[in-house]
Amino acid sequence: MSDIKYTPTPIEPPPSYETTTSIPPKSPVTKGPLQRAPLPLNLPILSSLQGRRVILASASPRRRQLLAQIGFSNLAIIPSTVPEAFSKTLSPFEYVLQTATQKAMTVYSSQINSPDGEPALVIAADTVVVSPRGQILEKPRSEDDHIAMLKGLRDSGSHKVYTAVVVMAPLSSARDPGYALESTVEETTVRFGRDISDDLILSYVKTREGADKAGGYGILPIMRSKTDSVILAMLISGCEQIQGMGAILVDRIEGSFDNAVGLPLRPTLALIEKVLRDDEDLVDEFAEVEEEE
Repeated sequence: MSDIKYTPTPIEPPPSYETTTSIPPKSPVTKGPLQRAPLPLNLPILSSLQGRRVILASASPRRRQLLAQIGFSNLAIIPSTVPEAFSKTLSPFEYVLQTATQKAMTVYSSQINSPDGEPALVIAADTVVVSPRGQILEKPRSEDDHIAMLKGLRDSGSHKVYTAVVVMAPLSSARDPGYALESTVEETTVRFGRDISDDLILSYVKTREGADKAGGYGILPIMRSKTDSVILAMLISGCEQIQGMGAILVDRIEGSFDNAVGLPLRPTLALIEKVLRDDEDLVDEFAEVEEEE
């Protein structure tokens, strides 16, 4: 066996441990014939939003990709710039819900009188990873912290992932406060493989994929079609085309997979239907009151 070690030449610097925003992954180079993408969902609620301004209050490429799967391909991406400063003494449920609500309210308020037009819908989300002891895990502060965080998740068995989704839409009526707001919090249990070696954790940390993610790792649905051996080979070779390499750490997921990715699609779609239906119900109620007067 050759003793020569391959060191890939980085195309661009990896994300910093000090960064607070996700860096969108590069688009993979397509080889061979292009596969036709599936048609979008043909739902009345989605059709009613065509050509209207829908805002995702998040810079997460994973959330953008998930929403594109159900037909939201022309989202306006406007992340909230307000610091997430809620106390970690809150329960994970309360913490993630308050953070997502703050994101939605901040972006909605900043865009309600925008020259680009009033938003028809604002979607915000926040995801946290919670240790078995109930500790809300931040983004890793350094490489050593990152390694310790992942070892802790491996050694402690299962942990929880909570995602809060908040959806807002302006009301057509003059009813205070002028908008409809609906929210939900979803919970998923994730178990790391107990046989994950320290070398594999170190190799994953060196990719810096999880450096800007709470809990220190990221997964995407694309990884479900990859075998561990293929993923490990990509890690060792420094391949930059794979997304969601953190899936190699995961042994089992109980609950919604897309919730662990960062946006539970079915609950999100249900919230969209509810806020738009709330508006229609209030318009009908307002019209009935006017007729009675």
